[in-house]
Amino acid sequence: MRNSIKTDFLSQTNSQNISEESRFSRNKLIYGNAGLEKLASSSVIVFGAGGVGGYVIEALARSGIGRLDIVDNDKIALSNINRQILALEHTVGRPKTEVAIERIKAINPNIKTRGYQLFYLPETAFQIDLSQYDYIVDAIDTVTAKIHLIVEAQKLDIKIISSMGTGNKTNPTMLEVADIYKTSVCPLARVMRQELKKRGIKKLKVVYSKEIPCEKAEDSVSSEKTKIVGSTAFVPPAAGLIIASEVVKDLLN
Repeated sequence: MRNSIKTDFLSQTNSQNISEESRFSRNKLIYGNAGLEKLASSSVIVFGAGGVGGYVIEALARSGIGRLDIVDNDKIALSNINRQILALEHTVGRPKTEVAIERIKAINPNIKTRGYQLFYLPETAFQIDLSQYDYIVDAIDTVTAKIHLIVEAQKLDIKIISSMGTGNKTNPTMLEVADIYKTSVCPLARVMRQELKKRGIKKLKVVYSKEIPCEKAEDSVSSEKTKIVGSTAFVPPAAGLIIASEVVKDLLN
């Protein structure tokens, strides 16, 4: 009887091991065992789980990142459905961090993850210890938050990549990876260049688009603080996937 139980246990354990090996077996064919181990031992934090950040999170989870933390204060809205991977009919109204964690746990049950449901600003930054991460992804919309995060990352000598504007754009093939000081066309990149130069930031890897923003939107909404711009199902997701590919590449190099 004991031998039978032991045999069943070993069989189940071997089956689980084979299952885990299969989960990232296609990645292994590209990165090898050493690459997978490196990714599994890496810690990444993504700021922003929207149109860009949601796809960064998705791709990093599917790449086998061992620890993936998420920062976002928003709840999923119906207006997110056109472009955000976390936005579905049944997730509307739920915190993005909560939905993101459920999703990446469904991709990889062994992943370590934590959600910070907060609006990242200089006055809330103390709640997150950035020094514990190997890589930081900036997929935030707010200029003040982006600048603070970039400055803090460079103080700590932590790799960071930043997303520039993807709103009011329709052509994902116009996206590029570049240093912030070599960008053009993108209005957000222009502001960031000016502000980062004032703060002595010498370089920053970004994903930006050379596409001229569309100005045809008839129902754009604006206020003193915010302007709601048009968006598509192509550009923000493509930017997120490019960012994820850069994170993986940099972690392995």
